[in-house]
Formats: sequence, structure tokens, C-alpha cells
Amino acid sequence: MPRTSAGIALFRRRPAGLEVLLVHPGGPFWAKKDDGAWSFPKGEFTDGEDPLACALRELEEETGCRAEGVPIPLGEVQQKAGKIVHLWAIEGDCDASAIRSNTFMMEWPPRSGRQQPFPEVDRAGWFAPDDARRKLLDAQRVFVDRLLAATQS
Repeated sequence: MPRTSAGIALFRRRPAGLEVLLVHPGGPFWAKKDDGAWSFPKGEFTDGEDPLACALRELEEETGCRAEGVPIPLGEVQQKAGKIVHLWAIEGDCDASAIRSNTFMMEWPPRSGRQQPFPEVDRAGWFAPDDARRKLLDAQRVFVDRLLAATQS
């Protein structure tokens, strides 16, 4: 059974067009990666857990932002490693420069025996659709197109 995640594509409308909030993963493995490394705020859910409730919780845990609009289902995608990601779009706003993320522990440096805390998300940003496609992990890029299609009416 593949792992499953649920997330939120928080979006806002600006005079120049739509912008979407993306997050950059924290920790030393991602520190120097940019294009193709960003994601929508998301997290894993288990059988019996409501995916949308998980998505809303993960947005708040990873950014400190709350989404209170009407959720628009954007479907799901399967990432390269097999994880299935479910995503909802919600119109809203937050200060990307002021995010507060939960942390995780990992051994660092490798084989040192020392556990260190790292933020799950080390930064966030608002991106226009073309920039978002460039920043996102490959499999998640289709969500930008689905968001644009869903918000055109």
C-alpha cells in the first residue's frame, strides 16, 4: 500500500494574476536545492483519517497559516517514489516571510550519533504559475494547471 499525503494549495489573486504558496523542505539534504525541490504544504495521513482535515492541519503545522476558504479538490498525483498526494486549493493569504514550522529530529552529521532538530519547512514563498511549475517537484507541477482550470470560472 503506497504512502499517502494531503495538502493545501493556498492561492491569492493579484493584479498580475494568481499566486500560489509553496514551501521549501528543511534539513541539510535540501539546503542547496531550489528549482524542482519545493512543494505544497502537505503531510501523511493514515487509514481512517480525513485527508482534508490532515491537509488543513499540515498547512498550519508547516507554516503557521490557516486556510478558511472553501476547499476546491485538485485530485491526486503519484510521485516518483510512489507516494500519492491529494491536494485541495483554498483562496487565502499569509505572510510567507513569517512562517513558523514544526521540527523533526535526525542524526546530523551522518554517523555522528548526534540528533539535531531541523524545521520541516525552512522557507515559503508566493509564486506566479510559471515560477511555481519551475520550483515544484516534478509530479506536483500538474496541480498548478488544475488550480488554474478550477479558478478560471
